[in-house]
Amino acid sequence: MKKVMIALDYDPIAQKVAESGFKLAQTMGAEVTLLHVVTNVKYYSTTGVTPIIGFTDHINAVPLFVEKHDDLKDRTSEFLTRTKNYLGDESINILIKEGDLADTILDTAKELNADLIVMGSHSRRWLDNILMGSVTEKVLKKTEIPLFIVPLRQSQES
Repeated sequence: MKKVMIALDYDPIAQKVAESGFKLAQTMGAEVTLLHVVTNVKYYSTTGVTPIIGFTDHINAVPLFVEKHDDLKDRTSEFLTRTKNYLGDESINILIKEGDLADTILDTAKELNADLIVMGSHSRRWLDNILMGSVTEKVLKKTEIPLFIVPLRQSQES
């Protein structure tokens, strides 16, 4: 495996996805691309939602809202650059795409000729989320490329 694509969202526990995918890629000597898919600016600017958080334990990122598409792309680029810097490897590629989450992840993996896709699953009940139709589940059903799923649980969950 020579190319690993790590799909990240703004969830604070995305750090675990980035770290796990990066470590796996290192063991294979693979090239890494960090991907974030922008879907809808309204999601990022809704009152009460602060999805742009970053790695709160390691990077002083401030939650913020965006109202313009260009602002969102700038913040996304900053988020992925902070992630790249946190992982400590300048050879990591960053990529921002727009569209449907699952389809864009799959299309981008094919464009990159990725050998592996790394994603997280953010459900309190990971298996329930997979069975009910998460983005991860959609990618899993449609992919022809191996998928490494990092199960994530927030610290307050049992």
